[in-house]
Amino acid sequence: MSMVRFRHLDLNLLRVLCAVYRLGSVTQAARHLALSQPATSNALARLRAFFDDALFVRSSSGLHPTRKAQRIVPALMAQLQSLETTVLSTEEFEPASSTVRWRLSLSDLGEMMFLPALAQAFRVEAPHSQLANVAVPSTQVSAALEAQDVHLAIGILNSAHISIASERLFQENFVAITASNWRPANGRTAANLTPRQLAAASLAVASPAATLHGSVDLMLNKLQLNDRIVLHARHYGALPELVTHSDLLAIVPLMYANSLAPRYDVRIWGLPDHGPRYDVSMVWHKSATDDPAHIWLRALVRRLFLRSPS
Repeated sequence: MSMVRFRHLDLNLLRVLCAVYRLGSVTQAARHLALSQPATSNALARLRAFFDDALFVRSSSGLHPTRKAQRIVPALMAQLQSLETTVLSTEEFEPASSTVRWRLSLSDLGEMMFLPALAQAFRVEAPHSQLANVAVPSTQVSAALEAQDVHLAIGILNSAHISIASERLFQENFVAITASNWRPANGRTAANLTPRQLAAASLAVASPAATLHGSVDLMLNKLQLNDRIVLHARHYGALPELVTHSDLLAIVPLMYANSLAPRYDVRIWGLPDHGPRYDVSMVWHKSATDDPAHIWLRALVRRLFLRSPS
């Protein structure tokens, strides 16, 4: 590709190219970019002519990138985001007057644990800003950050992607909750359940799609207790009602268990070996690291949720 040809390329077309690549659909790309579908289709035709390549081929599951698109688009996405961050970083950020529409990625549990405090802080410090939770499966968090679908994700997230930055906020562990009058079927009643007592219980677990954490499964496998799971819930929010109206024992994060005590008649039990531990982190795209607005957001999250190691 000659420099002369590149000078004739409308850089707005590259935004279309990146959107179609990420979404696999001209219609969805048009909606995302606030363009008409004919305008988006025309932009794609111009791109195909410029690159002398089909760029995308149709399949039953949508548009799939060609080898040339797979080679060039990820780099373009990173460069476009870096360019936007560079432009914005020249501006001072004043949260009190900002109208930024912040998009976070929180699981259902994260929404319950983090969103109320964040919303309260935003109403005081950035009252003209908007805050939205865009739940993204953990396997897609890196792509969502790269595409700027979300600005920051908080949760049990471990990304090895070279473009993603991460900061641990705190370490937590899992515990069991039951109805307050529930007692183990064998052995003495103590603060922590034994493997034998856990093996005699009927278990309930949650498997939210927006986080990735396998330590509960690992613990149950190690104790050979997978056959004791009688209920799989999609969301943690269903578990308090379930345990208070049945003999079920639910495995939940300690932070969540502690938040239930004022509202539900539950008892918290420690798990064998104090239960699986996990890190809760905030993650973001590295291109936003020096953006003043993003620096403010991360400082706010840190102020609200950072804990010293126990």
